[in-house]
Amino acid sequence: MDDETSVMEQPGIKIQTAVRTEPVVEAERQAITIRGANFFYGEKQVLFDIGMDIGENRVTALIGPSGCGKSTLLRCLNRMNDLIEGANLRGEVKVKGRDIYGTGVDVIEVRRRIGMVFQKSNPFPKSIYDNVVYGLRIAGQRDRRKLDEACETSLQRAALWDEVKDRLEESALSLSGGQQQRLCIARAIAVEPEILLMDEPSSALDPLAAVKIEELIYSLKDRYTIVIVTHNLQQAARVSDKTAFFWLGRLVEYGSTPQMFTNPKEKLTEDYITGRFG
Repeated sequence: MDDETSVMEQPGIKIQTAVRTEPVVEAERQAITIRGANFFYGEKQVLFDIGMDIGENRVTALIGPSGCGKSTLLRCLNRMNDLIEGANLRGEVKVKGRDIYGTGVDVIEVRRRIGMVFQKSNPFPKSIYDNVVYGLRIAGQRDRRKLDEACETSLQRAALWDEVKDRLEESALSLSGGQQQRLCIARAIAVEPEILLMDEPSSALDPLAAVKIEELIYSLKDRYTIVIVTHNLQQAARVSDKTAFFWLGRLVEYGSTPQMFTNPKEKLTEDYITGRFG
């Protein structure tokens, strides 16, 4: 807190006072804002009045027991649930201030801006190179030099380039499970999204491969906003800046990860984190 001197003048009197000024703290910029989100599969409601802000260039972890709605919410963030018959979102999901469920929104563009990596790696039965540049080619990019640059840059960001740079024409299916998952991350970021969604990205991997994915997530947040669903509480504690705990389709608690794991505000959160249920 700084002191500034202010002079007050009255007829014949000059009074000098100290004015206390608070330092200006820059507000965190929000990549995603969710307000009053209720989600239905047909008549069955699975999300109830969800509201939360997700900061730019942060890792946000969604935790909770199976069936609590966290993966459903994740898929709401790039409209993947639109592919399910009878799926219906009521409420507001804004990305950089624009409602992605608004009238006239291009869903394909939404999914380009908001990439997704799934629980089970899903490389295409194509070469490593063709996997990485697939999205760019679909978008109409034909310049081989630009495709080559995008392939190398994306594989470097995914911490895979040194392992595959001499075998780009080999089948992606020849890679190990951990390499395939990093390839899928490279494919997702090749189209230059703003946000990365990850649904249990390391749950099917061995511990060493899972550590590499965690290190990758941490390194990518300087460039992307990342939202991750995980059942692994230790992973959430290691990689995320903020954590949201869901229970039966409701957001129970949302806050900084250190606070959530050391001093949760809700008894239900504490019970879950300490392993009393889940």
